[in-house]
Amino acid sequence: MVRQVATAPTRQVEETDLLTVGVEEEFLLVDPDGGAAVPAVEAVLEQVPAELHGQVEREFQTSQIEIGSPPGLELSSIRHSLALLRASLADAADRAGAQLLAIGTGPIDGPVPPVVDKPRFDRMIERYRLLVPGPGNNGMHVHVGVPDPDTGVQVLNHVRPWLPILHAVTTNSPFSRGEDTGYASWRSIEWERWPSVAPTPFLTSHHHYRRLIDQLIGSGVMLDEGMLYWYARLSAKYPTVELRIGDVCPTVDDAVLVAGLVRALVATALDDIAAGRPPLPADHHLLVGAHWRAAHDGLEGDAVDLATGELRPAWDLLNQLVGRLGPALDRHGDLAEVTELLDRLREHGTGAARQRLVFARTGRLEDVVADVARQTRGEIPG
Repeated sequence: MVRQVATAPTRQVEETDLLTVGVEEEFLLVDPDGGAAVPAVEAVLEQVPAELHGQVEREFQTSQIEIGSPPGLELSSIRHSLALLRASLADAADRAGAQLLAIGTGPIDGPVPPVVDKPRFDRMIERYRLLVPGPGNNGMHVHVGVPDPDTGVQVLNHVRPWLPILHAVTTNSPFSRGEDTGYASWRSIEWERWPSVAPTPFLTSHHHYRRLIDQLIGSGVMLDEGMLYWYARLSAKYPTVELRIGDVCPTVDDAVLVAGLVRALVATALDDIAAGRPPLPADHHLLVGAHWRAAHDGLEGDAVDLATGELRPAWDLLNQLVGRLGPALDRHGDLAEVTELLDRLREHGTGAARQRLVFARTGRLEDVVADVARQTRGEIPG
């Protein structure tokens, strides 16, 4: 069992001491009978209630759909928004003859659904050609408010060594094309085909950040700033840092846990910056390796400790991170909930572990799809 972190007594804090958090989730649309991805996004959008249209969008492929929660100070508001949006979208998918899955990529083989008809996406296909690998890659992005871009860049330097273990928490795509890939997050491996997917480099300033973006666009590596697929970046739309480190989570509980940990990580980075504490040095190539290890093992194996370069049980490293984040979790009122959600995660395993458990019991990927669909709607895994 994960223990609550010992902290100083909770103090009264001003609202300005707290950071907003918001979550974006991408989902797969599949055939409810066979489980293969289907190009159903337009039919599903037609069934979405009008009052939710501003929070539901198309994604890259016609088998994908995305939601975004409003930013909030309370994890309870994030939970409410995600639960409402997931349920409404699952109902809309049902009415459109499809099924909604919170899964990193489709486990059952089938035709590759076409890309959404959009000029920008057409240009991406023209330049990058066969990098679209399959039914659709579905991730989770967490936005946390920061005071200004210069501070945001410093936050990126501080959080980068801790992102691989959060990557491991989210692993939720072990199957692809009808077989076990040997990875906990096959989505991550496919996603890395894009040339701008990488850990965030160490940045000397906001000017350095902007210069790199201009150079990546000028060199043809990216079409535009929206293709900056670093695992953490400054949002181009909002005054936030955006962490985009893993698969979409199978349940709302899992998503709320990741949102709470990410906000506490950013808050801890801001505390360290204010105190003049430097970020943990992390060699870029070792960081790449740590993310590969997270995609391979999830939480059920080992993880790379960026402080030593050595392998440790992934849960040990996660517990170390939670201990480090204790004061920030307490300050935001999230400590008890995050502790409870970590205990549930340890009990049920990552999304990848849950999928493999179902498959081990039945030998049918159709049963895996059905179980993920139930979790997407809010049922307890298992």
